[in-house]
This record gives sequence, C-alpha cells and structure tokens, in this order.
Amino acid sequence: MLRVLDYPPIWLLAALALAWASTFVWAAPGAMMVAAGWALVALAAALMAIAAGRFLRHRTTIVPHRVPDALITDGIFALSRNPIYLADVILLAGFILIWGAHLGWPLVPALAWVLQRRFILPEEARLRAAFGPQAEAYFNRTGRWVHLPQGGRNAI
Repeated sequence: MLRVLDYPPIWLLAALALAWASTFVWAAPGAMMVAAGWALVALAAALMAIAAGRFLRHRTTIVPHRVPDALITDGIFALSRNPIYLADVILLAGFILIWGAHLGWPLVPALAWVLQRRFILPEEARLRAAFGPQAEAYFNRTGRWVHLPQGGRNAI
C-alpha cells in the first residue's frame, strides 16, 4: 500500500492538508501575504507546466521510480535538476501565505527533505546508472534545487 501512495503529489497533499489544518489553531492572512502567495502558486504552476513540457518533448517518463529514457539538461532543467520538486515546495509556501498558516512554515523544509530523500536521491542514482559520465557532468554544472552561477560544484 505504501508503494502505491509513495509519490510526490501525495506528500505535497499531506503537507498542504497539515498546513491548512494549522489554520484552525492560528491563521493571520494579510492582503500582501495573499498576493505574494498567489504569485508563488502561479510561479509553481508555470515551473510544473514548463518541466512537464520538457518531459513530453524528450519522450521520457515523468513518473518517479521509473528509469528515464533521456537525460533532460536543457530549458528549465539547466536552471534546476528538479524543477517539479522545487515547484512543489514553492506551491506549499504559496498556500501557507494565502491561508496565513504561520504554523505551517516548518512543513516547507520538511517537504523539501522528504522529496530529496525519497525521490531525488534515488532518481539521481538511476540517472547515474543509465547515463554515467553525462549525468555526472550535468550534476556538477546544475544545482539539485537551483543553479547558482558562481564557479565550482553546485551544491544546492
């Protein structure tokens, strides 16, 4: 049963549900927070759509736990190795702002940690196995979460 539920959208929905539930304890949305939250939601949706388009263009799986047919390194993937996971975290932050769910803020790094441990690290291992030095070169030049333009290994 856990394998059926072990997908990033399920973890995102769980974090969203916990953040929303925290509003019953304390919620203090403000107009600026709501506007900023919707901006983050829009950014997250755009990142997801752009990344999904790259998967379609390269005709490879978007589904975690599967071995990809292609290593996507262009477009949005030149800025982040994991734009959809980044979008998940941004989406959660956006809804926390919209709802004024201040008690939900610890869920943002918690979700990032879960996504990295349960999905990103195993996906990187599959990419290394499938694409070898090409994957390693991509990992060295593009950040796991975001690309930082300074020289050297990109660790974020």
